[in-house]
Amino acid sequence: MLVDSHCHLDYHQRDGDVDDVVARAHDADIGTIVTICTKLSEAGIVRSIAESYENVWCTVGVHPHDAGDEYPKDAQILIDLSRNDKVVGIGESGLDYFYEHSPRDKQRKSFLTHIEAARETGLPLVVHSRDADDEMANILKSEMEKGIFRGVMHCFSSGPALAKAALEIGFYISISGIVTFKSADELRNIVAEVPLDRLLVETDAPYLTPEPHRGKRNEPLHVRQTAQKVADLKGIDFESLADVTTRNFFKLFDRARAPVAQENS
Repeated sequence: MLVDSHCHLDYHQRDGDVDDVVARAHDADIGTIVTICTKLSEAGIVRSIAESYENVWCTVGVHPHDAGDEYPKDAQILIDLSRNDKVVGIGESGLDYFYEHSPRDKQRKSFLTHIEAARETGLPLVVHSRDADDEMANILKSEMEKGIFRGVMHCFSSGPALAKAALEIGFYISISGIVTFKSADELRNIVAEVPLDRLLVETDAPYLTPEPHRGKRNEPLHVRQTAQKVADLKGIDFESLADVTTRNFFKLFDRARAPVAQENS
């Protein structure tokens, strides 16, 4: 089975077909899904979706796009929201200097608050980074020196220097459908170099639909196309890639429970 380590099922709920989306993923052997929180005001909605399905989990956090209006004033807010068995991570949070929908100073403050919450709870931090490689690397390194925390660079599309910096502090690298895009040669080169025991796969659905489905709405079942491309780049078969990324997921997101079929395999 595969894991979609990062998607947004609340969008599918708004579209009215979240049950069908989860069922299609299950039928495609996507055994575990993590639906990601992007706004504190919607944390309850995201959690309720996770509570509706045995093998769906969630996070709590504020996306950098929303940090201007919703950034948590202190880590305790996130810590309190994380006190639920279905919450397996903190985020997504980070820096997005491509769109800059929120002021940079608010993004930084929000990100640091999320790091503190991840450190205090022991839950992994889900990091979003776009066009902020140098600052992101510096923050991660300096914060790790203050106290250990765990995490993953989600939907990785940055350069090799940030990948190296993240790996050096023990982070995982999660690969989305971008790896299948014709323009993603640099990312494919990075994936080829990332150790297998640090890789995760995701969809970021409903965004970033992989080839050959690009142009359509993305959903968790399409993590199979991403996994196949990563397997090809690593020179291993699909089943081996699925096995190692699933094991990596449950090592990092250790509050999540594996499906019974996987626990007994």
